[in-house]
Amino acid sequence: MTLERRRQYSWALYDWGNSAFATTVIAGLFPIFFEQYWASTLDSGTRTFWLGVASSVSSLVVVLLAPLLGSIADRGGLKKRFLAMFSAVGILSTAAFYWVGQGQWMAATVLFTLGSIGFQAGTSFYDSLIVNVADDDQMDRVSSLGYGLGYLGGGSLFALNVAMVLKPALFGLADAASATRVSFLLVAIWWAVFAIPLLRNVPEARVRTNGAVADLVAGLRQLRSTLVELGQLRPVWMFLLAYWLYIDGVDTVIRMAVDYGLTLGFASSSLITALLMVQFIGFPAAIGFGWIAGKLGTKRGLYLALTVYIAVTCYAYLLENVTQFYLMAAAIGLVQGGVQALSRSYYARLIPAGKSGEFFGFYNMLGKFAAVLGPIAVGVTKLVTGDARLSILILVLFFVGGMLLLSRVPAPKT
Repeated sequence: MTLERRRQYSWALYDWGNSAFATTVIAGLFPIFFEQYWASTLDSGTRTFWLGVASSVSSLVVVLLAPLLGSIADRGGLKKRFLAMFSAVGILSTAAFYWVGQGQWMAATVLFTLGSIGFQAGTSFYDSLIVNVADDDQMDRVSSLGYGLGYLGGGSLFALNVAMVLKPALFGLADAASATRVSFLLVAIWWAVFAIPLLRNVPEARVRTNGAVADLVAGLRQLRSTLVELGQLRPVWMFLLAYWLYIDGVDTVIRMAVDYGLTLGFASSSLITALLMVQFIGFPAAIGFGWIAGKLGTKRGLYLALTVYIAVTCYAYLLENVTQFYLMAAAIGLVQGGVQALSRSYYARLIPAGKSGEFFGFYNMLGKFAAVLGPIAVGVTKLVTGDARLSILILVLFFVGGMLLLSRVPAPKT
């Protein structure tokens, strides 16, 4: 394997590791365990509301921190250090779930918020490091590789965790609750282990700085300069607006799908099966979207994926049985990784050279700011109307609006 390929795979393996948090914690076991173990005394609407609050608060923190820290990271060559720091926050918070007892829903909510901050902020610096391992003509392939390995890695550990929860005795565990707590501990270990190749092998030049206070002041000045520059780069800010809208729908589907299925009365085992389908369909599909982008263009690949999301969201409003839920999950698995991978690679081509940290800070800031609105919109709509189907259907507006704005984004210069 060439040095270039080793660096690309080392970068992509971080996605393999931290995706376990996205699958087992965010999308899979946490919503179920929160409902049935930590927050079993709360009513359905209140549980959904607190899940939305936890997701939104964590996203808001990242919104406020990512651009400034990205600017500091670019000036000092600190992207890998910030990645390690936020990964540690997420890993330790996830491991701490093991010690949260039954009925302690507030402690679980706080840890979920901290874990989500570590996951989301770490992802911002991970995304920005793609320019350290891939040239322009490699962006789609390498970005798709990351998401593809993320689906496979996150799905593999999730499958093991599901087996532990369904058959705890086979693993020497007392019951499903014990298995779930051990599963969270395994996620923390998995995330930590597969962060090591990136931290060891992905290059980043260190820059001598004048200390933390001076870096903060310089970072604030650079952030102001970047805001001015961003306003002059029409392709960049137009894309960010489009991304802000459509990724809201994607993130909200990821975060709230299990809760939606529980509301419709589907068994938790069926929902877990659907999540596994998404992961293992998502692996080849994400890689495939790298090929689609090479044949049709990155923007057309995004149009294709977002059109499927609109159809899936409308279909979700009409769901009546678990078989239909499985079909919806399969469709999501085909396009979820494609939207994420092609958005990242398209944006990486638009931004100025040498400023990936701060510009990806804005990229993740708007993505997470959208996630502030999405889960809250779903949670509040359900709380006010009592209609879970209506709360999902509202996401169509975000997909349609995002596609319309994307159509106005000029092509990247080559």
